[in-house]
Amino acid sequence: MRKMLLAVLSRVLQSPAAAAAAAKPASRVMVASRNYADFANEATFEIKKCDLHRLEEGPSTTTVMTREEGLKYYKTMQSIRRMELKADQLYKQKIIRGFCHLYDGQEACCVGIEAAIKPTDHVITAYRAHGFTYTRGVPIREILTELTGRKGGCAKGKGGSMHMYAKNFYGGNGIVGAQVPLGAGIALACKYFGKNEICMALYGDGAANQGQIFETFNMAALWKLPCIFVCENNRYGMGTSVERAAASTDYYRRGDFIPGLRVDGMDVLCVREATKFAAEHCRSGKGPIVMELQTYRYHGHSMSDPGISYRTREEIQEVRSKSDPITLLKDRMVNNNLASIEELKDIDVAVRNETEEAAQFATTDPEPPLEELCHHIYFNEPPFEVRGPNQWIKYKSGS
Repeated sequence: MRKMLLAVLSRVLQSPAAAAAAAKPASRVMVASRNYADFANEATFEIKKCDLHRLEEGPSTTTVMTREEGLKYYKTMQSIRRMELKADQLYKQKIIRGFCHLYDGQEACCVGIEAAIKPTDHVITAYRAHGFTYTRGVPIREILTELTGRKGGCAKGKGGSMHMYAKNFYGGNGIVGAQVPLGAGIALACKYFGKNEICMALYGDGAANQGQIFETFNMAALWKLPCIFVCENNRYGMGTSVERAAASTDYYRRGDFIPGLRVDGMDVLCVREATKFAAEHCRSGKGPIVMELQTYRYHGHSMSDPGISYRTREEIQEVRSKSDPITLLKDRMVNNNLASIEELKDIDVAVRNETEEAAQFATTDPEPPLEELCHHIYFNEPPFEVRGPNQWIKYKSGS
C-alpha cells in the first residue's frame, strides 16, 4: 500500500501543473526576500522652499525620510482617506446624521504635523477634525462609532463629527475660530507649568478674518506664548474662494508682528520640516509663529455641500492628479527604493479591511442609554441631579 501511494505521489509531482504549483511558494519567498533585502533604509529629498515673514531663514529644503517613517506616513494617510470615504458612504445612507466635515485631500497636514511634535504637545483644531483625532491616537473604529452616535465612540456617542477628544487633543470645535483663543490659553498653561510643551492651534482660511484671531495674536506675542497658529488654507471658506473673502490671501503674514511661514500643505515632508522649525522657534522662548498650509479638500465644505457649485469637477480632478499627498509620497517611496508597489498595495488592503470592520461595529453598536444623557458634564465631581425637559424629569450626572 505504501509503495502504491509513493508511486502515485511521484507521478503527480512530475506533472507540469504540479511542478508549477510546487514552485510558486518558493518563488514567492525568493522574490519577497530579495525585495526586502534590497530596500534602502533611507533617502534624501528636495522639498519646496517655504515663503517667510519676519524670518531671516526658514526650514531646510532637503530632508531625509527613512523607510520606516515612509511606511508609517503612508499607512496613516491611507487610513484617514479610507475612513473619510467610509464616512461619506455612511452619511449618504443616513446612518451618520447632522454635521460632518471630511478631511480627505488634507491628510499631509495632520500627518506631517504629528510627525514633528511630541505626544506631550497639545493640539486644538476646528470642526474638520477626523484626521487629527486619528493621528492623536483614536482608532478608526472609535471615530466612525462616534460619527454614528453609538456608545463605543470616542466621546461615548455624544459629540459627533465636530466634538472628538483624546489625550492632549482638545477637539474638534464647532464655533468658527473660537478654538484659536483656547489654543493660546493652552499655550499659556504650557509656559506657566514650564514643561517645554507647545500648542498647535489650527483654523481654516474661512476663520482667518475673525477678530478673535487677531486679538489672540496680540496676546500671544505680548506674552511670548509657545503657540503655533496654523491656517489650513484649503482655498474655500464654505462656498467662497479665498480671493473673494480676503483682501490679502497671504495668511502667513497676518500675524504682522509675529513671524510666519507659508508651506506646501500637500507634501507631508514639507509640513513635517516646517513644523519642526516652528516648534523649535516656540520651544526656544521666541514666542508664537504663524504657519499657513496650502492644501485642498476633495469633498465639499460639509456633507450638505456637493462642492461643485463654486468650483469645477475639472479643478478637483487636476489637484488629485498633480498634488495628491498620498500619491506624492507613494511615488517618492517607490522611485527611491524605500518600498515596492506590492508592499504598498498590501497596506491598502489591510487598511480597507480595518475600515470595513470598524464600520460594521459602528453600525451595530448600541446607542448610549437615556440615563447617561447627563453624564460627563463635569469631570471627577460627585453625582448630582439635572433637570430634564420639565421639572418632573430628572437625570443623574456622572463622570
